[in-house]
Amino acid sequence: MLTEYVPLSMNPSDTIPEPLGHVVMLQSWCDLTFLHWRYPLEFVQRLVPPPLRVESFDGSAWVGITPFFLRGLRAKLLPALPWISQFPETNCRTYVRAPDGHSGIWFFSLDAARILAVMGARLTYGLPYAWSRMRVTKTVGQVTYESARRWPDSRSRTRIVVEPGDEINPEPLDVFHTARFRLYSFVLGKLICAKVDHAPWPLRSARLVEAQQTLTEAAGLSQPLQAEMVRYSPGVDVRIGSPALV
Repeated sequence: MLTEYVPLSMNPSDTIPEPLGHVVMLQSWCDLTFLHWRYPLEFVQRLVPPPLRVESFDGSAWVGITPFFLRGLRAKLLPALPWISQFPETNCRTYVRAPDGHSGIWFFSLDAARILAVMGARLTYGLPYAWSRMRVTKTVGQVTYESARRWPDSRSRTRIVVEPGDEINPEPLDVFHTARFRLYSFVLGKLICAKVDHAPWPLRSARLVEAQQTLTEAAGLSQPLQAEMVRYSPGVDVRIGSPALV
């Protein structure tokens, strides 16, 4: 019998970025699509390790897949290098509250097309990055994201096609999904947090043309139906802080 979980809302104070003590990396997240599905809270909570607690909106947990193109990856005070500093990435995530009372993101998986970036993020931030063949294609009126995982497994694939629409004013659920400025993970068994800083996402409506993906199944969740929330953004410039123990 599944445990009944009390819904936990997002901490309102965490909808704006905090000052970063030490900036480690700079990058831009471009042509990003937010796909979100509603799940029973207890189903998602059992896949997120304690002491993190899954946050809910309207009594449900939300799982997101966010494909995008990363540009300008570089360390602070250093220039971006050709090829290595730009590549596609796709994340599968949910939203959590840590013991420190702050809201943030828990990643089930992160696929990226550069093995050096994958290994660096796994070692320094404890994030479950995977190396994948990936492509982002823009045509008139459409953006297509494709990925096929190479390592550490070859099971996960995506093909997502969206048609971006008009600019929108964020709804409360959009804020819940996108105004997240902390990520949580574990390094050597210790819960750590890293802060990120960027402007509010400029959001547009979007029509989902195609969504084939196995990321949610790989995370231990059932295959969802049509995404309940679809948003597109041209992107933001991002600063990322160093990881710190919670």
